[in-house]
Amino acid sequence: MKLSKLLPAIFALSLLQGCAAVVIAGAATGAVSSVEDRRSLGAQIDDNAIELKASSALDTAQGVSDNAHIVIKSVNGNLLVVGQAPNEYLRDLAIKALGKVAGVKKVHNQVRIGNAISMTTQTVDSWITSKVKLMLLTEKDLNSNNIQVLTENSEVYLMGLVTENEANIAVEVARNISGVAKVIKVFEIL
Repeated sequence: MKLSKLLPAIFALSLLQGCAAVVIAGAATGAVSSVEDRRSLGAQIDDNAIELKASSALDTAQGVSDNAHIVIKSVNGNLLVVGQAPNEYLRDLAIKALGKVAGVKKVHNQVRIGNAISMTTQTVDSWITSKVKLMLLTEKDLNSNNIQVLTENSEVYLMGLVTENEANIAVEVARNISGVAKVIKVFEIL
């Protein structure tokens, strides 16, 4: 998508606050993502299946779903795991369960020891993700459909199959978004 197609969305986003803006940014980024994604359609389906199986694995891991806040994202079989667990035991139990999920090539453990983040922080994280995705859309030397964005406690995680140049552009864009505390690359470089 080119900037001229995004101007109405950017304008609307600037007028809206909260959930409505998240919906607009999500629709703008998701509309053509599966078609232009570098992953094969089969890999995209596999990643969705991995995420479902991983969620199920967390639900069956004793005490994890009740006591920890864990978010997962799979890209090309690489599983990013972020969130908070109250202790190392539960974090390690979750990571061990996720490592056994069929199709997972690698687990990127970014679960912090501590209390779960508040709903307010989760809302701010969603807003940051939307802003990052929207700004990635405006970059002319970048196909943002190849980049997955996940924000947890103001830390932005960038995933996808990208070139080194695309990775650098994406990091620079995310780094300059208001509210971003840190940018973590989990890219698979082509």
